[in-house]
Amino acid sequence: MMIINKKIPTEEELQKEIQEFQQNLKEKYGDRIGVGVDFRSTQHQSQGEETEPEPQKTFDLKFDLKPKEIKKYLDRYIIKQDAAKKALAIAVCDHYNHVRECHENPEIAETDYSKQNIVMLGPTGVGKTYLIRHIAKLIGVPFVKADATRFSETGYVGANVDDLIRELVSQAEDNLELAQYGIIYLDEADKIATPPNIIGRDVSGRGVQIGLLKLMEETEVDLRAGNDVASQMRAAMQFQKQGKVDKEVINTRHILFIISGAFTGLEKIIKQRMHQSRIGFNAEVAQPKEDVAQYFEHVTPKDFIDFGFEPEFIGRLPVHVICNELEVDDLYYILKHSEGSIIRQYENAFKAYGISVYFSDGGLHRIAEKAIEQKTGARALMTVCERVLRNYKFELPSTNIKEYVVTVDVVENPDTELDQIIQDSTYNKRIVYCELVRRYETSFHEKHGLNINFNEEATNLLSEKAIAEDRTIQVVCDSILESYQHGLNLIKQNTGQTSFTFPKEVVENPDPILEEWIRDSYNTKR
Repeated sequence: MMIINKKIPTEEELQKEIQEFQQNLKEKYGDRIGVGVDFRSTQHQSQGEETEPEPQKTFDLKFDLKPKEIKKYLDRYIIKQDAAKKALAIAVCDHYNHVRECHENPEIAETDYSKQNIVMLGPTGVGKTYLIRHIAKLIGVPFVKADATRFSETGYVGANVDDLIRELVSQAEDNLELAQYGIIYLDEADKIATPPNIIGRDVSGRGVQIGLLKLMEETEVDLRAGNDVASQMRAAMQFQKQGKVDKEVINTRHILFIISGAFTGLEKIIKQRMHQSRIGFNAEVAQPKEDVAQYFEHVTPKDFIDFGFEPEFIGRLPVHVICNELEVDDLYYILKHSEGSIIRQYENAFKAYGISVYFSDGGLHRIAEKAIEQKTGARALMTVCERVLRNYKFELPSTNIKEYVVTVDVVENPDTELDQIIQDSTYNKRIVYCELVRRYETSFHEKHGLNINFNEEATNLLSEKAIAEDRTIQVVCDSILESYQHGLNLIKQNTGQTSFTFPKEVVENPDPILEEWIRDSYNTKR
């Protein structure tokens, strides 16, 4: 037998081979798969120089949040779901208080403790991912989100669940200590349920559950994946230089695991159990509830097991969080008041071209109505807005238009309104000024605690006045209502009235109208 001593490749030769390998992968799989190797750590060794090992990154966990503080923070971004926010806030505080204690006193880690892993139930688009993402942001820990279908479709049991931990390390910028306090969020987890009485479900689901179970309990995950070419090549180069390969692992003891899904069909299991429990001598059978979330509130581990989860798996998820389906008013509120509202994105997009876009209340409500029809919750808001405003983004930056309003008409007939806005500047200005009147009313209420409303005639007259005098709505309204704040407060003291509707006469001749109202208020007081 002939033994051939192959020459150890240089860095340049390895790079060339990797490039050829990448090209082969691209031709076979497209752009979905790629390989990268960082040679910086071995550059000096290849030149015969010794380098100091990079110091390991550390992390000082300082968690001092209270459940109410977490909920208050979440209220800024996610509406409703109060029960879900409370449950999450409590579970997160319990978990990270324990983690902090273990961090400060390692002996505590040896005591028995049931980790507050969470299962979230609710339809798509109600804010499940958004809640967890903002919790991770508030605490300052890395966050990884993945779909369960990514693992169940690989074709072999329990594939690559360890990659979730490696992604967590990547999100922590290779800070292993920070990564071990991170949050892993697995969406569409109901897809890995494998009830024995259903034929055709993904058979790898049980394997994925078992793989995740190991991670949730406590295990050490090797950061070098067996099928990761880049990591294996780095290991080979390390062995070449040092004669050994340092094993890098991360412990999953303090990683918080959260799974979520719509769990369609689980409500039937719960309903059947609740119905059977009421059947008996002279028992009253309760009327079925149509709200799925109301059934989810009564879910038990046995229901999850009947749905298709392994007892050991669901036993590691003690916290059950229920999210309710959103309604039209909820979507409107998200658009109008949420700090993460999608309309902020559109305002910024048009602002880049020097254009101000205003969303009227009517326009926002119509967007919410169209979104609810798509049955995908808050996710549909982006879809509706993009469909309505796509041509506005394309056309308006090339015009002289500097502001416009998203009205009900724009949402209903975007292209027709776009043509009108571009062709008739007076038409567009009148609509903009009418919207600015509505905003003036809001600011007046915020400043003085009084609700004012210019009726349609008064609003149109204000717009015409502002256009004719080439003044802003703010200046025109301030000049008309100069003495109204004091006068309306007098009326409030006399009668308790806090809401006032202004007819066009207030715009035409404001002082006599106010004096008449004040006189009438004193007569009412007597």
